[in-house]
Amino acid sequence: KVSGERRVEKGPCVWFPGPEEAGQQGCATSLSNREYIIVEDKLTGEQSMVKGPCVWFPKPYDEPSAVNRALALQDDEYIKLKDLATGRRWVQKGKALVFLEPTWKVETLGQRDTGIKKAWVLKVNEYVRLIDNVTGKVTSHRGEATVFPEPDEELLDADKLPALDLKVNEYVKILDQATGEIRVVAGANQVYLGPHEKVLDGGKQKAIEVDDEHAVLVRNKSTGQLHLVTDNQLFVPGPHESIEEVRELIRLADHEALIIKDKDGNFKFYFGSEEKRGADQARSFFLPPYAETVKLCWSRGRRREKRDLFIERFDCRAQYMSFEFNCRTKDNVELILEGTFFWEVVDLPLMVATTGDTPGDICARARSQFIKHVAQANLKEFMDDLNALSQQVYKEDLPFYESRGVKVHSLEVTSYQCANSCTSEVLQQIIQETTNRMNRISQAESENEVNLFRMQGQIEQEKLNGQLLGIQHEHSQAEAKVNGAADADRITAFINGLEESVPKLEDRIAMWQTLRKTDALSVVSQGGASLYYTPNDVDLSIETKRAASS
Repeated sequence: KVSGERRVEKGPCVWFPGPEEAGQQGCATSLSNREYIIVEDKLTGEQSMVKGPCVWFPKPYDEPSAVNRALALQDDEYIKLKDLATGRRWVQKGKALVFLEPTWKVETLGQRDTGIKKAWVLKVNEYVRLIDNVTGKVTSHRGEATVFPEPDEELLDADKLPALDLKVNEYVKILDQATGEIRVVAGANQVYLGPHEKVLDGGKQKAIEVDDEHAVLVRNKSTGQLHLVTDNQLFVPGPHESIEEVRELIRLADHEALIIKDKDGNFKFYFGSEEKRGADQARSFFLPPYAETVKLCWSRGRRREKRDLFIERFDCRAQYMSFEFNCRTKDNVELILEGTFFWEVVDLPLMVATTGDTPGDICARARSQFIKHVAQANLKEFMDDLNALSQQVYKEDLPFYESRGVKVHSLEVTSYQCANSCTSEVLQQIIQETTNRMNRISQAESENEVNLFRMQGQIEQEKLNGQLLGIQHEHSQAEAKVNGAADADRITAFINGLEESVPKLEDRIAMWQTLRKTDALSVVSQGGASLYYTPNDVDLSIETKRAASS
């Protein structure tokens, strides 16, 4: 206390203080091989680091910090350090055991961040790009390698990147942002981006297979011109080319037609039929550059109220089209007519030149004609002459249809009904009564036909019976002739045989007749029939015996 001098007495010992001395007992600090402390000399202000393993005894003016553990770095780990005394920054790579000097500081991102970071372990198909925040220099590192950054380097991308693996039918466009040049890399290949390169168009793209069925429309961005690639190949665009469209081969059937508008706005008509197709036109073709197919907007529906049907390929075959519209008779009965057109396109250029809605024009024209003609007849006349009226409308409109490039083969009204419900009920009754009358007539005709067939059958039967009787009569005559000839022969033989014994012809004939009567009696006697004779048929004589009795 007299001189103010301080000293430290280490154990083991027994210390006896002097008259002017005072002491304070303390413990030395035991450090392992991974521990250290920072010691500050309060007299000079100097700081020093004490590493383990050791037992540290302080000096009179030393004040130790808490025991710190050294930072153990693995092979793929690193930390960024900064010397606060000199401002120097560096990267400490693993494998190492780092004891921080008093002026060293680990750069961290937060309180919970230890500062130990993983190096980038790159496979053979991986790479990483680092940017120096001080100089702005970008470096690219490819695998296989373990990459440790410099103190001022950070990732340019979010993480390490895989190389672009291009298949044989793939390609990628890459822009060098330092020079502005674009390069195209086609597969099969692996692509690593350079320090200032980036991928364009969203990454790798599929090459276009150009064959007999497909072509590709390409725009040259340096000139702005379009050209169509039709040669069979696996097409990869150049650095300043972009694929606008892949076009399929257009094939036309015999009944199909297509309209192409070229870059000057002229229409060209292509037909599948040999008769309509020009000598310089092909049946199948690719759409040329700057050309487009023409679509006509047609109306649809039975009343053609909506015009939203786009026709690109035109069917030149005859086809049906239905219609429906209202009209009034002379006696002010509103009717709803339904029917069909059977029509076809015969002159496509004329149709395109004269109308943009062919079905709508046809139906509108027919509607106006029906309204005009139906208004000139009452309901009964309309019902009686409906077919004649529709044929009149059809024939009157033939020049109109021809002027539109179409041909209407037939116009038929398939049904009609009254727009008013009350009138419709009356009309239904009339139609029902007419139907019943026709049914009765048809029934009567059917019955008449049945009777007629029955009579014809009876006539045929009688004719056949008459023919049968005639044949039987002929057979009877022939049989009678044969029997008569046989009897004549027998009679002739009988008479000629008795000529010597019975000279008289009359006696021989009488004998023959007697024999015939005997034969007849023998035949009759064999059956159950009764035979009655008249006096003329038998030779009887009746005598009276009165004289004898008297």
